Amino acid sequence: MYTKFGLFIGGAWRQATDGETVPVMSPVSETPLGDVPQAGVADTEAALAAAEEGLARWRATPAFTRADALHAIADEMARRTPEAARMISSETGKPIAQASREWVLSTDQFRWYAEEARRIYGRIVESRVPGGRYEVSHEPIGIAAAFTAWNFPAALVARKVAPALAAGCSVIVRPSSQTPGVAMVMIDCCLAGNLPPGVVNLVVGPTATTYGPIMASKAVRKVSLTGSTRVGQQMVRDAADTMKKVSMELGGNAPLIVYGDADLTTALNATAATKYANAGQVCVTPDRFYVHESLHDAFVEGFVTRAKAIKLGDGLDEAVAMGPLINARRVTEIEGIVAEAVAAGAKVLAGGRRPSGFNSGHFYEPTVITDVTDDMRVMAEENFGPIAAITRFSSDDEAIARANSSDMGLSAYAFTSSPGRARRTVAELKAGMVGINSFALAASEVPFGGTNFSGMGREGGVEGIRDYLDVKLAQVVF
Repeated sequence: MYTKFGLFIGGAWRQATDGETVPVMSPVSETPLGDVPQAGVADTEAALAAAEEGLARWRATPAFTRADALHAIADEMARRTPEAARMISSETGKPIAQASREWVLSTDQFRWYAEEARRIYGRIVESRVPGGRYEVSHEPIGIAAAFTAWNFPAALVARKVAPALAAGCSVIVRPSSQTPGVAMVMIDCCLAGNLPPGVVNLVVGPTATTYGPIMASKAVRKVSLTGSTRVGQQMVRDAADTMKKVSMELGGNAPLIVYGDADLTTALNATAATKYANAGQVCVTPDRFYVHESLHDAFVEGFVTRAKAIKLGDGLDEAVAMGPLINARRVTEIEGIVAEAVAAGAKVLAGGRRPSGFNSGHFYEPTVITDVTDDMRVMAEENFGPIAAITRFSSDDEAIARANSSDMGLSAYAFTSSPGRARRTVAELKAGMVGINSFALAASEVPFGGTNFSGMGREGGVEGIRDYLDVKLAQVVF
């Protein structure tokens, strides 16, 4: 699967200097999909040097030319959608329809930021000095480093690379070693943009040989991470040594409030499909379900029915609705979360185990748990798996207070038919993103990101390009 790819440095694919490779494992068969080069320190340093050379040319390239390049990349990505979707599904196990949608949304990031490249506006401010004026302009921040997770291996790369290129930055991508092929396909599509050598680079490898040199380099002025809160906290500390600008989308533990006036069928259909997408391995997916006591029993019954109807299997099978977890570690973690909840008095009404009939793969059944309390780990922490933990509430004040009890603040959701209740919920929920009767938050034209322990900065929208720009003020007097 990876024979034509490798590390991408200075405009060309190449193998690791020392010849080291690492296998990429299928979460479905638990066998290698193939081997990819594992970058050593020398390879990462070569990528840094190439990025410096590429930056010098790319930052001097007119914005309209950069825009044309991004449109050309998007065109190539659209042409290669079937190839990319298959790579996504093979590496993550997610259903092919979800994989294809992810690639389409990733393509849209390049189209959106192609247009944003043309709209990096400055402004003129009248000066107090006679004959003078202030000029406010924006410049590319420099080399940007993109560190991405495995659960959305295309979208997470696109959200970082597209705005960096639009702003005039060069970029080094370091994708997850569990899903490197998806990033490789995207970087290969970047060749269609005829970018100067070194503008886009990719390294795959362990922390010591990739992350370490990148974070130590003074030439890298911006780092963007999608990952865990623990990793994000360490990155902030490491970035301080060289005063890098940081943006990061970290963990979530999204609450869902189903008010008593909600349309039950709409809430059930939307929520079940969202909860079990990508086997629940989605940072913005709802984990904590607060359902009004008047709807609780009917909601639980409907949710259990929908969970039990989901077909598990290889995501490349178009009939499959949910694939495996990414690795055995995740399965063990999910088993522990469920076992702790049951020991504390919770009830498992669907799933709660590895499915029978599978000789391989990291599969776990879509799970519904009730009689949970807020102090159980299944409620207090992000489970990052196919677990819906459902509890009841009696008043709006109670629901909002319990939803806000987490240190995380990425996304939150509610279903209601009342505009007034919707506005109050949006105003009072502590989250960077709130969905009312909808889970559609990830679009190229709007900002994506969280608050508190869920991160800082935004990806998408007009806000997304700002983290890749420095502001310059000039006082001009004649």
